[in-house]
Amino acid sequence: MTTDRIVLTGLTVTGYHGVFDFERREGQPFVVDVVLELDTRTAAETDDVTDTVHYGELAQKLAAVVAGEPVNLLEKLVARLADVCLDDARVSAAEVTVHKPKAPIPLEFGDVAVTIRRSR
Repeated sequence: MTTDRIVLTGLTVTGYHGVFDFERREGQPFVVDVVLELDTRTAAETDDVTDTVHYGELAQKLAAVVAGEPVNLLEKLVARLADVCLDDARVSAAEVTVHKPKAPIPLEFGDVAVTIRRSR
């Protein structure tokens, strides 16, 4: 079986997720990285975007989830995004990472992120 990958990194969207009231009120940036596993041979042969995952359309769908209904935990948000990726039947697996660079941690830190991998 061929496993090719489509990678989208650094998709930055303002969301209103978190356990604190001010996070839901003020919002903050969330950064999404996605790795899709799928067979791209048909798209390579036809050179037609309809034979693959259109990463522009995928980015729009992911952004809508991040900007949409708030959740408390990154784990829930990441799971929702993985579901969006797996909505396309051509995708056999998706690894999704959500970074919360402005997380309310009263210490200096580089990043907070949750990563999950889901497959069929």
